[in-house]
Amino acid sequence: MNTASVGFHCPECAKSGKQTVVSGAALFGARPLVTQILIGINVAVLALGVALGDGIMGGIGASGLLQDGAAFGPLIAERDEWWRIITSGFLHFGVLHRAFDMYALWILGPDFERSVGRVRYLLVYFSCLLGGSFGALLVTPNAATAGASGAIFGLFGVAVVAQRSLGRSIWDTGLGTVLLINFALTFGISGISVGGHVGGFVVGLVCGWLCYELPRRAKPPKGAVDAVIAGIGVACFAGALWAAGTWQNSIF
Repeated sequence: MNTASVGFHCPECAKSGKQTVVSGAALFGARPLVTQILIGINVAVLALGVALGDGIMGGIGASGLLQDGAAFGPLIAERDEWWRIITSGFLHFGVLHRAFDMYALWILGPDFERSVGRVRYLLVYFSCLLGGSFGALLVTPNAATAGASGAIFGLFGVAVVAQRSLGRSIWDTGLGTVLLINFALTFGISGISVGGHVGGFVVGLVCGWLCYELPRRAKPPKGAVDAVIAGIGVACFAGALWAAGTWQNSIF
């Protein structure tokens, strides 16, 4: 018999029961590469914007990326600057704005990325970002809007559906309280894009249902869920173009 850390093992058991080391990546899932890349892009865009003239604590400077990339209905509609619908999701009004969004992305993103895979996660993120742009242009087309908040609120929506599908209460996990605080700030503080937050959240709820609830109720064909999520993003982009030219009064 061989002496072990607990009791004694026979030679055969000692040979077959060697301890192994399991890495964190194997235990908790793959590295959240997409989340890290998204955060890296946002930080790099912030640094570039400040170097070009964006305000470090907020506000649009005389030059900089916000001038050319924030979502603004009249410029999208009358100058056909459609890229603003996308680029606005990577621009922020200052360092604090960026820091809050990136912290939330780091908290919400990795688990969802590991759960559904990198490709679907990226599709959901961009669909929620476009949903936020659609909501912002629908509600406040004449205001310059920027920030990843639409995508972040979309991930909140996904998390709500994911926890519900697992039989967990959002109030027991603390998600409900976080959502309540964030929506209270959204509706209670001036200057925050209500349309952007609500638009992203609604798209997140729909994407969450497609990712977690639909597979429990049916067996969609391979690739069908991803195609529908991508279609939602395209529809939000088209809706943003429509909203930019429909609800705004020309400033030119």
